[in-house]
Amino acid sequence: MKRSRCNFYKSNIVEALVLAFFLCVLCGNSYAQDFKTIHPGVEYASVDHRLGTDPVKINLLRLDLTKVRLNVHHALDAAIGTEKTSSIATRHEAVAAINAGFFRLDSTLFAGDASDVLQVDGLLYSEGTRSRVSLFLKNDVRRTRAAIGHINLWPNILIGKTELRVSGINRERKPDEAIVYTPAFGRTTLTRPTGVEIVVCSGRVTKIILNAGSTPIPDCGFVFSLEGKAKGNIVQTARLRAAVRLHTNSAFLDVRLFAYLAEDIVAGVPQLIKNGKIDITWEKEKAGKPFVETRHPRTAVAILKDGKFLMVTVDGRQPGVSVGMSLYELADYLLSIGAIDAMNLDGGGSTTMFLNGKIVNTPSDKEGERKVSDAILVTLRKNKSR
Repeated sequence: MKRSRCNFYKSNIVEALVLAFFLCVLCGNSYAQDFKTIHPGVEYASVDHRLGTDPVKINLLRLDLTKVRLNVHHALDAAIGTEKTSSIATRHEAVAAINAGFFRLDSTLFAGDASDVLQVDGLLYSEGTRSRVSLFLKNDVRRTRAAIGHINLWPNILIGKTELRVSGINRERKPDEAIVYTPAFGRTTLTRPTGVEIVVCSGRVTKIILNAGSTPIPDCGFVFSLEGKAKGNIVQTARLRAAVRLHTNSAFLDVRLFAYLAEDIVAGVPQLIKNGKIDITWEKEKAGKPFVETRHPRTAVAILKDGKFLMVTVDGRQPGVSVGMSLYELADYLLSIGAIDAMNLDGGGSTTMFLNGKIVNTPSDKEGERKVSDAILVTLRKNKSR
């Protein structure tokens, strides 16, 4: 008995839909995410993605910023030093965290120094003058506000009416540089005995130390440390005991950010998405082309169309399990799941996601979780007044 024409078309449509479904699964372009609520305002998804035939494991945290707070914290709560993301999160009673900014990774006393802008609770820990993309966070009474954009941020010194441009803050002093050391740096400046160190307490010069180095940093102020050509006539100016003030200069490169007087700022490299379009500004931010195009473990954040905040880790360097992503692949993926603004953070062996007391991704270092410079922490809002 022949099938009717109607049944024939129905059968072919069903077969075509089934075939299309399996082809989509095989090619790895299905972006549906299965989020599970872990806490109020905290949703988690573990995603098995594919790039062609290559597997990629992705971990996502989707956050309602009316129910959680976001904060940036540096390792050991100081401007230098390293600590595991899980340790930073545990000390601050966070329910979740990811690693954040790029940093100096070596075996010196200055390991953990942020490589660009870092501000914590309104205090500048590290300067930035390379126009790199940054995450801006402000915790209001009822919600956390987050923005992604570009900024240059650096400290200046005002001695009397003389304003002096500073080379940097809370980092190793190099020849011919002027560096400011605040209590966030530690007990002393860790400098060589080849410069001038001006100790300022409560807005007044209290000591001028020549060729000694490693000067104690007062809790009531800071140390202005100069070497070589940077010294100029500063000693004569400082000896006048004029009022001395440390202040911050900034150049917002995105007008939207004026609305966010951020408490916390952390830089990444580079921008991935802006205003709902892929816009990878790696050349402007002086990143290397191989860094952008090679598949690596990645950490990223994004702001979604519905106003929620997304934290992302991509595992990599694990053949047959998870190969990582290029930044073009990462941007394409984030756009597909609703990101309107997104930025890349430190990745590679630093990539870590902490949730409910454990690491939920698989860090690529053989030793496991790496010590890092800083992390973005998620804590629950216990009531509307916090």
